[in-house]
Amino acid sequence: MSDVDAVRDWWAEHPMTYGSEHGSTAYADGRHRLGDRALFERLDAEFCSWNRPLHGRDPFDRLFPYGDFGPGSRVLEIGCGLGTMAMAWAKRGVDLTAVDLNPVSVAQTRRRFELFGLPGRIETMDARALELPDASFDYVYSWGVLHHSPALARSIAELFRVLRPGGRYGIMLYHRHSLLYGYLTRYLEGFLHDESRFLDPLGLASRYGDGARAEGNPHTWPVTRAEFRALLAPYSDDTTIRTLGTDLDSVLVFLLPGLGPLLPAWARKPWARRFGWSLWAEGTRA
Repeated sequence: MSDVDAVRDWWAEHPMTYGSEHGSTAYADGRHRLGDRALFERLDAEFCSWNRPLHGRDPFDRLFPYGDFGPGSRVLEIGCGLGTMAMAWAKRGVDLTAVDLNPVSVAQTRRRFELFGLPGRIETMDARALELPDASFDYVYSWGVLHHSPALARSIAELFRVLRPGGRYGIMLYHRHSLLYGYLTRYLEGFLHDESRFLDPLGLASRYGDGARAEGNPHTWPVTRAEFRALLAPYSDDTTIRTLGTDLDSVLVFLLPGLGPLLPAWARKPWARRFGWSLWAEGTRA
């Protein structure tokens, strides 16, 4: 089995439900069934609650430039998960395409769009070789997906191939210089629990990245800001990168037991802006 096959199969078995355990459809208030409207509504609420700083009047409107892409604009999501972000765009009348390597994600996102009466093209595709024409989209984004690609540079090149010159992009990759990786993964698991004796850095990051309680996933490799900028430099000359620390509350529970949850927002923000788990890059294709 290839690395990509392993990634595809793991995510098919552990879809991004944001449940009480990775891939589970159980939540604190009960269990739902995959494919039901109630599940999509529940997982959307959970996902949005994890990312409150990114919402203004609408979900993720502090992240996405919704206002710049009206009805008919061609928008592509690479790695749609179970369709939360794709639906947010589709509701705005854009010409939406969403792709994913994992056929379960594609089937469930199609089911979501059917239940909510939304148009959109949802297809199974490999980010390393998108079956889409050159320069065919006005906006392309990917949220928390491409760090799972065993060929990240190739996937980035494909993203820019299908983006028109002057088109805009947004990409989120995990941040290697984050508290979550540095403390919970490298220090707690790698050093204190001695996992570094058995796992190389990639194995450690993958094992204790997404889905740690489900035996980790086959490939997760966070990047540094410098690495991220170097990946994008051949394609864009106006890239901006910001650190999103929406994970910080969960990390501070371990880092500062008893005190972490009590820290006021003004005390958490400087840490979040420097050591958050997510790097969000955006700009235009040169």
